[in-house]
Amino acid sequence: MTKPAQQRFHLMAKPASYKCNLKCDYCFYLEKETYYGDSKSKMDEQALEQYVASYIAAQPDDIVHFAWQGGEPMMAGLAFFRRAVELQRQYAKGKTITNSFQTNGVGIDEEWARFFAEHRFLIGISIDGDAPLHDAYRISVNGKPTFERVKSAIGFLKKYRVEFNTMTVVNDKNWKHGKATYQLLKSLGSQHMQFIPIVEAETEPSQLRSLQETPAIQPFSVPREGYGQFMVEVFDEWRKQDVGQIHIQLLESVLATWLGYSPGLCIFSENCGNALVAEANGDIYSCDHFVYPEYKLGNLDELELAAMVDSPQQRDFGLAKSETLPSTCLSCEFRPLCHGGCPKQRIIDAGEAYRHNYLCPSYKKLFAHTSDFMKNTVQQIRQQMHQGRG
Repeated sequence: MTKPAQQRFHLMAKPASYKCNLKCDYCFYLEKETYYGDSKSKMDEQALEQYVASYIAAQPDDIVHFAWQGGEPMMAGLAFFRRAVELQRQYAKGKTITNSFQTNGVGIDEEWARFFAEHRFLIGISIDGDAPLHDAYRISVNGKPTFERVKSAIGFLKKYRVEFNTMTVVNDKNWKHGKATYQLLKSLGSQHMQFIPIVEAETEPSQLRSLQETPAIQPFSVPREGYGQFMVEVFDEWRKQDVGQIHIQLLESVLATWLGYSPGLCIFSENCGNALVAEANGDIYSCDHFVYPEYKLGNLDELELAAMVDSPQQRDFGLAKSETLPSTCLSCEFRPLCHGGCPKQRIIDAGEAYRHNYLCPSYKKLFAHTSDFMKNTVQQIRQQMHQGRG
């Protein structure tokens, strides 16, 4: 009998691997075609069943969250996800199953929206701002803009009352437009927003250790202080009248840390290792941003999922985050809020033994700008909790 993992973990599935109906210049996953050609880029029936059964069995909790991403998960087809839901019911064994689905949205129509509504999928829609900003990078494989198609997809989701959030990639084109982007997303009905900075070096993570200097940065990357400026604009606009009405993942993560809870975002956790990836052929990797051969933990055909999650290799991968902090991070007043950020973005050579996070100036800018608000909010929450006990 398959045993559950000793620790809580999250496993993101790539049912269509790197395949996508868009060709975004900044996409870090399109390069995975090098490892997964056509023969390995679609999760077949056997791999799907194995994944569903293994994931449910390995989860130590009674709630199992399935996350479908890509590439573009819709490339797997609607029939694939109908079968996935059937298999989830078959193997649930009393556990509660939820599904989230990150998509560019261009393929969503009435049929897909009805399916999402019927099975209560949480949908993440990627949108980078208004048409000029969104279409700067998010174009179809035949070179056509996609902004209007994304708006149409949101319309279908709203029509069928499908819960959705928006994910915005903050890049070199839109970082000066935080306020306008927030206003646009709000006008489209987004009440849950994610803002993800894009930072890509021209060097693979495995090769960074051998470099003696900071690697070249891809031109689409957000400037080092640009993400902070974008988020400060978002915060200022949100604070005016939307506190408690619109949820911004990054800000809620920071508030959670101020309250003494887990941040909920792996980039701000003290260590990594709890967010793994399942490729279309059953390969398991340490992290979505480290799908490289040296970070492969095994395959579901060969090893039990719990064994990979609890393996020394995965434990060492997770602990490396705190064990490789540069001295500037160790003495920083904001260390408890970010813990050095995502290891993939630690690419700045500052003359120390370990590299510094590219986004450090942005994080400092945001943390300093929001600190008074966070302190006051924590005080209000604790007062309400105290009054509730009385």
